[in-house]
Amino acid sequence: MPEQYKSLQGFRDILPEDQPYWRYVEKAAAEVAQLYGYRRIETPLLEETSLFRRTSGEGTDIVDKEMYSFDDRADKEGHRLNLSLRPEGTAGVVRAYLEHGMFKLPQPVKLYYLGEAMFRRDKPQAGRYREHHQFGCEALGEEDPAVDAEMIGLLYQVYTTLGLKDIQVYINSIGDGNCRPQYIEILKDYYRPLLDSCCDDCQVRFHKNPLRLLDCKEPQDQAKIANAPKISDHLCEPCREHFAAVQTFLKAYEVPFSVDPLIVRGLDYYTRTVFEFTSTRDKLALNGGGRYDGLAEILGGQHTPGIGFGAGIERIIQELKRQGITPPEELRPRAFVAYFDRTPEGKNAAVQLVAELRLAGIKTEMSYGDRSPKAQMKRANGSGADYAVLLKSEELAEGLVTVKDLQAAGTDIDSKQVQVKRDELIAYLQQ
Repeated sequence: MPEQYKSLQGFRDILPEDQPYWRYVEKAAAEVAQLYGYRRIETPLLEETSLFRRTSGEGTDIVDKEMYSFDDRADKEGHRLNLSLRPEGTAGVVRAYLEHGMFKLPQPVKLYYLGEAMFRRDKPQAGRYREHHQFGCEALGEEDPAVDAEMIGLLYQVYTTLGLKDIQVYINSIGDGNCRPQYIEILKDYYRPLLDSCCDDCQVRFHKNPLRLLDCKEPQDQAKIANAPKISDHLCEPCREHFAAVQTFLKAYEVPFSVDPLIVRGLDYYTRTVFEFTSTRDKLALNGGGRYDGLAEILGGQHTPGIGFGAGIERIIQELKRQGITPPEELRPRAFVAYFDRTPEGKNAAVQLVAELRLAGIKTEMSYGDRSPKAQMKRANGSGADYAVLLKSEELAEGLVTVKDLQAAGTDIDSKQVQVKRDELIAYLQQ
């Protein structure tokens, strides 16, 4: 017996019954992003691996464990590029911003991407897959804290537009190049005598990415994290003022936020404002983001302030289902064409009519496979269509068709069906 193939672990099919959720989320995200002045961008699925190594940083889980990378075939000169499926969206967007000279445009340049696949080879979890899809926004070229508040307010409005409730926003400032290095030394001094009892990952993070010690999820390290020195106590004055302004501006957007000094984000390029959205009903983390004022410089550009987020669409849909929110029903068929003359001429008349109705913008279905009139009517009743259009050879010869109202109540057959002139059918169905 032939081998039965299944989707790979961490990958899945998005079946037709789930598509209304995807369209619902994508519609709300696009409308709110455009309301805030963001324009859509799409970047390639593949980038040079070095793009992510330089931006995400050595010692991060993305670089060390989670990327799907491979060597491309050598070119004529024998050069061989190492490529990766994109694990996140920000690096590619900043690369495009620099490559296409968007820094010459009026700043900030506000961009969004929607439904793009990201790939991370980590352990699949609830609502998190090795191939997942994101809605993300990036605002480049402006360090004004009003942009930070706008970004967070935009995402919160997407969630409220979808009907989600009990969404809590947690924010923090992780400082900048002036104050964070001193804080990291204070943090390392705190962790140094505790290092032997830390998990293996934290022992690596201590040397490669100390700030991520506060992002550890291992139970054995939670007490250490709770007692660790807080970066909020070590911010320089400009960072303190920036963070205070963000909190003031957020109130204008009516965002329910709390300050959480343990939010640090997992990537090296974040500075100052970082944030996470969580469902308070089930403590499900929905998304995260933050400011990255030095990322463009890492990629060879000029100093370019930036801020952005990535929200997993799978996570959002999971939360919609948890809260019992269903998307609007898809448009049901307006007509179902059934042909009672099962000759080639009768079948041809049915196909011609179905094509004509569809070309007129009327959603139409028909039965296939030369089924009996009784079987066709059974399919018509189960299709959800508003009307069944019945084709009978004797009526067609007189330029008529019978239209049966499939949604009408009662059992009076005559009240449910009428004869309509064949050349007036489109107008009748468009009423």
